[in-house]
Amino acid sequence: MIATQGKALAFFLGLGLAAPWSFSAHAADQALIDAAKKEGQVTWYTAQIIPQIVRPIAELFEKKYGIRVTYVRANAAEIALRVTNEAKAGKVQASIVDGTQTSVILKKSGLAMKWVPDVKLPKELFDPEGYWVANNLYVLTPGFNTNLVPRGTEPKTFQDLLDPKWKGKMAWNTSPSSSAGQGFVGAVIHAMGEDKARPYLAQLAKQNITGLSVSGRQVLDLVIAGEYPIALEIFNNHAVTSARLGAPVSWIKMEPALLVYSAMSVLKDAPSPNAGKLLIDYIVSLEGQKVFADAGELPVHPDVPPKDPTLRPDGVNFKATFLSPEELDKQLPHWTDVYNEYFR
Repeated sequence: MIATQGKALAFFLGLGLAAPWSFSAHAADQALIDAAKKEGQVTWYTAQIIPQIVRPIAELFEKKYGIRVTYVRANAAEIALRVTNEAKAGKVQASIVDGTQTSVILKKSGLAMKWVPDVKLPKELFDPEGYWVANNLYVLTPGFNTNLVPRGTEPKTFQDLLDPKWKGKMAWNTSPSSSAGQGFVGAVIHAMGEDKARPYLAQLAKQNITGLSVSGRQVLDLVIAGEYPIALEIFNNHAVTSARLGAPVSWIKMEPALLVYSAMSVLKDAPSPNAGKLLIDYIVSLEGQKVFADAGELPVHPDVPPKDPTLRPDGVNFKATFLSPEELDKQLPHWTDVYNEYFR
């Protein structure tokens, strides 16, 4: 089944407002603030970039509320595994977690708390059952080194990638995630339908794509360093942020791109549940979302535009396949099976 763009993403694709959520939400009222201050500290397990996002948010939150924030960075799968192991040992350390799949995995394991902040976001950015809220968007596209691939000569479509001149010149990461080879396979399946995607992937496998056991961001860094001309599945905003700093890199508007988002939850057995709730409330507030925008990330708050609006699909000039965290969690195992069939 090929996902469509249309109405479900109307709000943050700039095509109109979506309906409010249909379940009870909780405001960061004075009682919550007082309870959070009494706890005095909160631990955040995060997949966000520390210097650009986590540290600035932590410092602003500490300054505003006097609550100390500690944090641990890992990818979504590592965070879920760490929380699960700590829960089994009866030693939950974190109060909040984020990631593209983390909240869904922990919700299914019974480790996430049923709570969301009272903030005016479209219903698609909340778990329908009330266990998570989105905090930023990710648009996954190829990227390229502009010194090695002059602008205008880069592959612009999936079919372009089959050109023999790109053989041995492309790379992706191999972790089972949306920002890896598996995510690219998923994008192709959604774009073409599985019957057409499989012959295409069989041809793409002949292009000798390099698989790297690093993060999507690290693949982009290797492309910037000139190790590989093209990265096949990166966050498009990362290429723009690096280019602003002088790096020879750009992204490719290969359509439809894959659009996912990071979501946050409070853990059910959180050591500082009130401070966790207050921190999530802050992260999705105007002030917190501005940190994402200033860092070149794609915020979810309607009143905080991204630095570069062209990075965000609008359904007209730039099309994308949108997947909620639940849909991503459901489909990724199949993408991984297909990836292993053709590229392992």
